Amino acid sequence: MPVIKHKQQRVSIFIDVQNLYYSAKNLYHARVNFKEVVKNALAQRQLVRAIAYVISTETGEEKTFFEALTKLGIETKEKELQTFYGGAKKGDWDVGIAVDALRLAPGMDAIVLCSGDGDFLPLVEQLQSMGKQVEVVAFGKSASGKLQEAADDFIDLCADPQKYLIRTSNRK
Repeated sequence: MPVIKHKQQRVSIFIDVQNLYYSAKNLYHARVNFKEVVKNALAQRQLVRAIAYVISTETGEEKTFFEALTKLGIETKEKELQTFYGGAKKGDWDVGIAVDALRLAPGMDAIVLCSGDGDFLPLVEQLQSMGKQVEVVAFGKSASGKLQEAADDFIDLCADPQKYLIRTSNRK
């Protein structure tokens, strides 16, 4: 049964940029059209906040991308890429996204999580127990099945890749 989305609903959108970026890259060799993702996630409701969680590197080459997100009306929260002994690298915002979603939830009618990461399943369940409508936006081919099932609504970006992707000129 589809979830009802009312124009009066207050919505916050939380974007796990790394999750969407790597899904688009690995599945389609393309980049995410964040403008379309946010537009469809919002579904003509009242946007309170849209926050993109991003990872910065020493080279700073991603700054242009961060500025583009800001121009779209999406706040960015940055964390530096961690490099561990042995060369392993990690950039993880799961706890930050969860804390922000829980902090903002009392003033929201709907929470939109743009990530297919199954680690967010407890967050979805907790938000629902607080009476919040929880929607997930992700690439269905790489998203956790349990996360898709738990969400009140799931927007599968794979259903219309032309709409949600930006193809690079040297790729198919």
